[in-house]
Amino acid sequence: MKSGSSTLSAIIFAFVATAAAAQAPVHVEPVSIRTIVERVNVTGTVTSPRTAVLSTAVAGLVAHIAVDEGRRVELGDEILRLDAELAELALERAFVAVQQRETALADAKRRLDEAEQVGPERGIARTQIESLRAEVASEEASLATSRIAAREQAAIVARHQLKAPFAGVISERYSELGEWVNPGDALFELVATDNLRFDFRVTQDFFGDIGEETSVEITLDTLPDQTLPGRVSAIVPVKNPGARTFLVRVLADASESVASLAISPGMSASGVFSLDTGRTGIAVSRDAILRFPDGRVTAWVVDSRDGVPVVHEKIVRTGLEFQGYVEVSSGLAEGDRVVTRGNEALQEGQTINILDGGT
Repeated sequence: MKSGSSTLSAIIFAFVATAAAAQAPVHVEPVSIRTIVERVNVTGTVTSPRTAVLSTAVAGLVAHIAVDEGRRVELGDEILRLDAELAELALERAFVAVQQRETALADAKRRLDEAEQVGPERGIARTQIESLRAEVASEEASLATSRIAAREQAAIVARHQLKAPFAGVISERYSELGEWVNPGDALFELVATDNLRFDFRVTQDFFGDIGEETSVEITLDTLPDQTLPGRVSAIVPVKNPGARTFLVRVLADASESVASLAISPGMSASGVFSLDTGRTGIAVSRDAILRFPDGRVTAWVVDSRDGVPVVHEKIVRTGLEFQGYVEVSSGLAEGDRVVTRGNEALQEGQTINILDGGT
């Protein structure tokens, strides 16, 4: 009895398995004619729009360092200050000189006013009045000169303080407290971290195919699972004579929250340029293509001529891959329907059940 029961169970299991195989659930899509796009893979580097080596405009002793390497600064933030004691004393002397000239001018104007009020009728000669008027003009010129000298000295005092010319991060520091520095000496390197660019070197074969309208996908090596849409901002047509490449500068799409990502200048990045080949051809979803270790490339085609959908395996020859599609140069025709999901375990002539979402 046990032997008969086991045999019956095996028969029932085989029948169920055969029925399930006969009605394999799949998704299908039609084969269509599409514009063929060539995808060009390149590697590049994240670069900053602005990098500056900072120095002071005057010589002096380093008295204070406000930032260190890795510190972010905003426009106008203090970075370094030189000892400005002597320059400040000179500025005070300049202000005193201005006050002296203001007093001398006020006295000259007073004496001129008195002479003009008395006039020649009371013994004041005309030549004396003209001399007083010339003296007022001379004092006015002296006061203007003193004020210019004071402004000049104030500018010198201000130049003892080094401020950030733009927002960014201090990448290098070359100075130390107590050092004597001269104008032009490298003290800090400041790198802007906003509006970062992606510089890619592209082979000269594609020089005429890439333009501002070319679609670009950017992937950072530190964030391999995240793709950023980009746009070509500049093409530098100066080729690298050794590598036979030219520079393509790409900006990430502003709609993406690039600022929130961990991106900094110097990082490596990958890019994919989608180039219009100028031709159309048969293309299918990438999921419809099966590749085997022996080199065979196949797709399962749906045949519904007898009213019941069955599948047949077709050997295909593929071309370019783009935007989730694969170009097929032979093996399929426009209007064919191919299996895109559930095609891993199909058998020749097997009946299928087309699920919702299939066509």
